[in-house]
Amino acid sequence: MPDWIAVIILGIVEGVTEFIPVSSTGHLLIAERWLPRQTDLFNIVIQCGAVLAVLPLFSLRCQQLIFRWREAEPRNFVLKIIAAFGITGVGGLMLEKRQFKLPEHLTPVAWALLVGGILFLLVERWLREKPLRQEVTWTVAIAVGVGQLIAMIFPSASRSGTTILVSLILGLTRPAATEFSFLVSIPTMLAAGGWKIFKSLHHAPGTAPEHWGMVSLGTIAAAVVSFVAVKWFLRYVQSHTFDGFGWYRIAVGILILVFLR
Repeated sequence: MPDWIAVIILGIVEGVTEFIPVSSTGHLLIAERWLPRQTDLFNIVIQCGAVLAVLPLFSLRCQQLIFRWREAEPRNFVLKIIAAFGITGVGGLMLEKRQFKLPEHLTPVAWALLVGGILFLLVERWLREKPLRQEVTWTVAIAVGVGQLIAMIFPSASRSGTTILVSLILGLTRPAATEFSFLVSIPTMLAAGGWKIFKSLHHAPGTAPEHWGMVSLGTIAAAVVSFVAVKWFLRYVQSHTFDGFGWYRIAVGILILVFLR
């Protein structure tokens, strides 16, 4: 298979799975069982492309937070995003200092997908007939920051899946949980991606030069697909539960355990 086709496929996989609660890391590891393995820098850059692509979908919310920050509600919302981001950032630096690295084999990926899927089904059944609220509390903000750390430690736990789950458990509506999860993820993932890109470019003497044409191609593919996927997902959560994603995670986890581990 030509490299450019493999790069586009990986970009599509990243774009589809980055924000929906099924784990982009796990799906990229699965795809790379059959496709040429790319560098860590490639995976980081296409992830940043997927993140930047969704900013237009939150343009009104971002304008509110930027231009009306003197008002109490937007200011508190921004502070909650900063708090969640700060918890994740400090925890992430501590993990990096300990040289923590995610395993790259598929067995823990399968179990994380399976357990996450079961949790989605259990939480959705627990939420039936329960009143949910739109307001993001400080408890939710702190839990989302911790949830992102959990997703860093356990492969394929899914950053969006973990943060949405904890928000639902704490009583947030599905659209509000999804929006806050996504808004927190933008600075978190761009900061992490930017730091790793800097380290890759400045502290890796002797490594082979990156093929930036292929990186750009994968990034464009990830960005375009991410925009479409998130636009669909934001509409989906307005009137649907997360049961479908729970069953999908369970099915993929079982398939990996049976055929791919």
